[in-house]
Amino acid sequence: MSVNLSKGQRISLEKVSEPGLSQVALALGWGQREKKGLLGTKKIDVDLDASCLLFADGNLEDVVWFQQLESNNGAVVHTGDDRAGGGNGDNETITVNLGLLPRRVDTLIFTVNSFLNDSFKGIPNARCRLLNWENNKELARFDLTLDGGDHTGMVMAKLYLDGNTWHMQAIGDKGHGRTFQDMEDVIVRNL
Repeated sequence: MSVNLSKGQRISLEKVSEPGLSQVALALGWGQREKKGLLGTKKIDVDLDASCLLFADGNLEDVVWFQQLESNNGAVVHTGDDRAGGGNGDNETITVNLGLLPRRVDTLIFTVNSFLNDSFKGIPNARCRLLNWENNKELARFDLTLDGGDHTGMVMAKLYLDGNTWHMQAIGDKGHGRTFQDMEDVIVRNL
């Protein structure tokens, strides 16, 4: 059973999944903008980019994004860049093999940015989903409510280790920038 998360809410992966969960995925989906013209409504491509930053004790260890699709040890993998959006499914997915993560890594921050620096205003159906990667079962969902804002980036969520248990927190902290590198202040305040 999937949990609908609201901003700031946390869940234990142990409580929302089967025992022995070893691989999860954070899937990002969004619709295309609509532009009305004389000949009707036209769909406009939206280039959003998901990124995953791996931290150990507050220090950045590795990054997975459209320019580096796999972490140094292969534990985190990005499915690739979707430059259009739309459709009913997920547009970009980042998989995490929890058992392969270096032991020192205790936090993963997931961001989304508009590469063309367009504001998120008017982007429909933006959401991120946490999945059990082995059976594609949705564990949690966080609607990003991107429409209505002039921001160009967001810290979507984080996975963090508390003792021996991984947790997810829905964040939704808005920022500005074409890539995660432009949002250092927003990322740091959510560690």
